[in-house]
Amino acid sequence: MKALLFNEPKKPVVSQVPAPSISDDEVMIRSRRVGICHSDYELLAGQYIIPISYPVIPGHEWVGEVVEVGKNVSDMKAGDRVVGECVIKTPERIHHFGFSMDGADRELFAARPEWLHKLPDAVDDSNGALIEPFTCGFYAVMRNGGTNAAETVVVSGGGTIGLVSAAAAIGMGARVIVIDPVPLRRDIAKRLGAYATVDPSDVQPVEAVHELTKGGADLVIEASGHAASLANVFDYARPEGRISMVGISIGQKFPVELGKIQSKDLTVRGCIGSPGVWPTAIRFLERTGIDLSPIQTHSFVLDDALQALELGKKPTEAVKVTLKIA
Repeated sequence: MKALLFNEPKKPVVSQVPAPSISDDEVMIRSRRVGICHSDYELLAGQYIIPISYPVIPGHEWVGEVVEVGKNVSDMKAGDRVVGECVIKTPERIHHFGFSMDGADRELFAARPEWLHKLPDAVDDSNGALIEPFTCGFYAVMRNGGTNAAETVVVSGGGTIGLVSAAAAIGMGARVIVIDPVPLRRDIAKRLGAYATVDPSDVQPVEAVHELTKGGADLVIEASGHAASLANVFDYARPEGRISMVGISIGQKFPVELGKIQSKDLTVRGCIGSPGVWPTAIRFLERTGIDLSPIQTHSFVLDDALQALELGKKPTEAVKVTLKIA
């Protein structure tokens, strides 16, 4: 079968690989759509947060269809559309799907039912391929008390995680402001239902936020990981406001006035991944009817995966690039 394969760092290829088989406790999945994530580029560069080895098939943001079930599997059947979590506990170790074990950028793969979640009919494949990043944004909002129609939420950073965080807050009823210098991202935020967007290269973002909010945001989602955004994050929040740090900034050092956490009585929480929220996040998407597809700016077939990887490196031209496998 065909797969996107990272043979070694900086060496991606589309290649034929052996087709898998399943055990009695597994199901066979046909990949339908798989998103390309910033973490895939880290994997391609030879870097990741846990040990990795090559060759490896990437792909951890996916939606697929069950095509075969093992004889011991009773809660899934052929034809079920499913998505799967990334952090997988096995008897040997904790694996990261698409990193320390082969992922979904291939025509078929085997999986255990406990990794999987059925996708409701109301959530199509375009939205299904965004479930994994959406759960991260949903978690960033919920980890700090959630939000509601009485609140204003500022999202700093309009990449995929920032946009799905904005979508989650919008779905909860909040008034959402997205800060990002890229016109494409600000346009998508508006299409998702953002109340306002701010271009930090054109205006002073803290002043703009305070003008729009009349005193600061109830909840701030820092989703960029960039030093300029991190330096402003305490100023975006109102007194007694909440801040969720979801943008990756590990290893960065820069001056910031930490005393504002105390003087403004702020609640600051770090967020990574989406532990324990997948079923809730999927029901939330189903019942709110939120359409995440504007985030999915480009789609390629598997044969053109290398072209897709190149486009995904260009933040002014693309947000979420997706491979259509089947």
